[in-house]
Amino acid sequence: MTTTPRTTKTLKLGAVLIGVGDSSASELWRDDAVPLDASVNLQWYVQQAKEAEAARFDFLFIVDSQYITSAYPHHHLNRFEPLTLLSALATVTQRIGLIATVSTTYGEPFETARRLASLDLISDGRAGWNIVTSQDAGTASNFSRIEHGDYQTRYRRAAEAVDVVTGLWNSYESGAFATSRQAPAFLDKHKLHALDHQGEFFSVKGPLNIARSRQGQPPLVQAGTSPEGRDLSARVADVVFSFARTPGESLELAADVRRRAREYQRNVDEILFMPALNVVIADTLEEAARIEASRSAALSLEKMHEALSRQFNGRDFRHCPLDEPFPVIDGADASSSGLTQFRDEIEQGRQRGQTLRQVLYSLQTPWLRLVGTPESITDEIERWHASGAADGFNVFVHHPQDWARFREQVVPLLRQRGLVDDDYQGVTLREHLGISVPDHRHAGLHPEAPVEAAGAPAVETAREALPG
Repeated sequence: MTTTPRTTKTLKLGAVLIGVGDSSASELWRDDAVPLDASVNLQWYVQQAKEAEAARFDFLFIVDSQYITSAYPHHHLNRFEPLTLLSALATVTQRIGLIATVSTTYGEPFETARRLASLDLISDGRAGWNIVTSQDAGTASNFSRIEHGDYQTRYRRAAEAVDVVTGLWNSYESGAFATSRQAPAFLDKHKLHALDHQGEFFSVKGPLNIARSRQGQPPLVQAGTSPEGRDLSARVADVVFSFARTPGESLELAADVRRRAREYQRNVDEILFMPALNVVIADTLEEAARIEASRSAALSLEKMHEALSRQFNGRDFRHCPLDEPFPVIDGADASSSGLTQFRDEIEQGRQRGQTLRQVLYSLQTPWLRLVGTPESITDEIERWHASGAADGFNVFVHHPQDWARFREQVVPLLRQRGLVDDDYQGVTLREHLGISVPDHRHAGLHPEAPVEAAGAPAVETAREALPG
């Protein structure tokens, strides 16, 4: 590793933009402050992006899936493709990172590498890749496939896909292209490298027809609590996105991923762990609890059953008594879903006597949910950070009033306590996160033409100063 060592322990903040709601039973779309077409309303995304950037969030995070039924969350039914959306947002923002979800199961590495590299250049080094293997088995039917593939197969494919993508991102060395009219040639052919990959799933010759940005390559984000998911994080992830609900869960995940990462001879200090976070904020604890209770009461029981059914291969739980212990699930039903962590939590809850009703409600926000005042929420975030359970949080942009209070009241409190930076520490997403630019794998092979460390041409682009 070369430049931009991690020198700060401040919290990193991501904003997950979910339009009209990422929960099947959520009634977020009924909030007067949320446009009915928010998930496909570019101006809504522009507003959220600018608000997040003004609050100095480190990145925007766009989730995705490629299969739906009428029972899916409202945001899933009608939403933008992530890379298209983020390319548009890159033109109206200047510093905030832009992380796109792209599947390795239903994407070809050459196309993935090219599209992400394009976003990275469009944004001047602010792109990131959230690697997924795709949860929904139904996705296979949209890609001319019969089977989705088991965990082991999908994660082997994912590992190979990441190797190919990152290999393609090393096609051009820095300085490959002319930066003046007096250069002997437009391209220094010695600085162009074919990949010639032959593997279990992919055969890719290369090279990629786009150069690296000033951050070298987009940071890699990965979530997954299965053994295969943890191993992929350990092998490649710069950021581990999790759904931990307690510091203990997050610490266990971090310890295991770091142990595995050491086996891959990685610098574990540069792997960030960022749990998902949802907030309900009010002036008093009592008022926050009342708002939370009111929103829970508005949830659709039918939609909650549909969401639960998705996790267990379509099994129907509507005949089961709501206030009796959750039923025993056989292995065939339990093994089909991609959400291993949630299934494990359900089984643990069942053993403690958790009822079906409790499971239905817990599934609606299957990650950390903080309900309280700006001060109490800041205290809890500080507790997670102090314990080592979180290097930052991915904050779901849910009800607009909670989003506004988090930006305008919680973030300033975090800043006062020295938990987040006062301003951006650079231009690129890697600089925001405090992680190094990877060395170019071909650098130094041609000593007669030395290369620049960061991989970007020696051509500067003017940047307008951020407001505030």
